[in-house]
Amino acid sequence: MSLIEALLLGILQGLTEFLPVSSSGHLEIGKAFFGGMGSVDESIRMTVVLHFATALSTLVVFRKDVLEILSGLLRWEKKYIQFSLLIILSMIPAVVLFLTLESYFEVFFDGKLFYVGVFLLVTAGLLLMADLSKSTERGVNTKDSILIGLAQAIAILPGISRSGSTIATSVILGIDREKAARFSFLMVVPLIIGKMAKDLLEGDFNGTQQEGIGMLFVGFLAAFFTGIFACRWMIDLVKRAKLVYFAVYCGIVGSLSILYSFLIA
Repeated sequence: MSLIEALLLGILQGLTEFLPVSSSGHLEIGKAFFGGMGSVDESIRMTVVLHFATALSTLVVFRKDVLEILSGLLRWEKKYIQFSLLIILSMIPAVVLFLTLESYFEVFFDGKLFYVGVFLLVTAGLLLMADLSKSTERGVNTKDSILIGLAQAIAILPGISRSGSTIATSVILGIDREKAARFSFLMVVPLIIGKMAKDLLEGDFNGTQQEGIGMLFVGFLAAFFTGIFACRWMIDLVKRAKLVYFAVYCGIVGSLSILYSFLIA
């Protein structure tokens, strides 16, 4: 993979992370069209770095919210403690699933567009269900956080949109879209940073060739800066736009991915 391809993947990640269309699915599609990324480990490494970049861009965009939460925790204010506990609860399903089944998920990060296409169709179905749900002003409660966390855990699969599945689940549960979007974007930050820290501590990035480090760095910068722009723009878009439009998009891309997988088989 060239630096230009790493740049394009970073831009793709930054643009799709904050829309309910599966950034990981789009990354797998991008990798397939670029001719792959070498080994499965190299492919996963790039995916983790790009997601880490957009997690940091989320922190930049939501810095006031994050500082407010941290400040509230230091003051031991009830509402901030409750919100933090909800975030922690939402993380548990994904952590458990990832730690127990990590090796089984690796097969889906090897340019297998058939699976990506199928999972994109699942995302389309979730978004259609959410679009038919009534809007409310209700916030997230304990039960909701666990169910949303389960949706996030399933979104480890490329093609299952993390933001799409969590926002759709929230809306289906009757949670306000703006509150659902805010919770969805904030709940993933600890997971991505934790995954990056785990890989660094376990030495998963050791032995990476100089050109490989260069590609990771270029992809990181592209995803980070594109993510800042996209997050600010797309959060408002998700709140205002009908989810059916994203469902149609996922349906089309998913169908084309399945068709492409048969054509190249």
